Amino acid sequence: MFALLVVIGLAMAFTFTNGFHDSANAIATSVSTRALTLRAALAMAAVGNLVGSFFGAKVASTVGSGIIDLKEGPDALMLVGCALVGAITWNLITWWFGLPSSSSHALIGGMVGAALVAGVTVLWAGVVEKILLPMVLSPLAGFVLGAAAMLAIMWLFRNASPAITGRRFRHAQTVSAAMMAFGHGMQDAAKTMGIVVLALVVAGYQDDYSIPLWCFLLTAVVLAVGTATGGMRIMRTLGRKIIELDPPQGFAAEATAASVLYVASAGLGAPISTTHVISSAIMGVGSTKRTSAVRWGTAGNMAAAWVTTFPAAAAFAAATFLLAKMVF
Repeated sequence: MFALLVVIGLAMAFTFTNGFHDSANAIATSVSTRALTLRAALAMAAVGNLVGSFFGAKVASTVGSGIIDLKEGPDALMLVGCALVGAITWNLITWWFGLPSSSSHALIGGMVGAALVAGVTVLWAGVVEKILLPMVLSPLAGFVLGAAAMLAIMWLFRNASPAITGRRFRHAQTVSAAMMAFGHGMQDAAKTMGIVVLALVVAGYQDDYSIPLWCFLLTAVVLAVGTATGGMRIMRTLGRKIIELDPPQGFAAEATAASVLYVASAGLGAPISTTHVISSAIMGVGSTKRTSAVRWGTAGNMAAAWVTTFPAAAAFAAATFLLAKMVF
């Protein structure tokens, strides 16, 4: 029981870091365009994450049973705990440097890295289908759809007063930011719930991968608290260092990213990265202005963090597991 409680505690610690690490996903554009104050945006993101977490069962199932074939055993809970340590470590490193990396891919990478050194079977078909392909396709979808949405807005409001248009889209961003927060809850709370259920199964406290009500509530509350603490380092990168956003651009990026999250969560059950999707949507929106408007150097640093996340978290988790085996 003690080992299980430690793993659940680590899962909640990961969720907390996910909240302050990824809160910028939902609110950076709204804050940078002054559509919302920081305090109002954080409160909205926390509430959206809380509500959205109750709609992520498909994603939770993928994380809990579709990545590694973990059975009951003396090292099973240790493996899950080490996977979480690897993900938390990478989250803290990228947060410190203000890089919007993916908590989702850090978690999956941690699971795979710990499983490989523990001799546990990795379900590579599931990793490729549910993780790697969406990892590539979702940012592309965000970029293309973000550009398309912005072009549509530019055409529809081509004769409107810029001042009036900006004011209206500031109000509209309240809705699009809420949509993003809800989608983030569907994705990121669900991943933690999947890990907690996996721990319950391998510890022998549960026979199936259904999510207990207490797990929904605990994960949602911790994610909301983490979100409410904010993530100004990453928010500055998303809101200003990629491109200076105006309200129509912010609305287009948020609405596009939220749509991609909903399709991936409710339709496919694929644990995609909210960070990748909103970042690529911002780039797509910015490219319609002119390609030089996007600060591609910052975008390149982000892309490097994206590519590095999976193997880096895997390496941290693997090293943690080997160290734990030596100690215990």
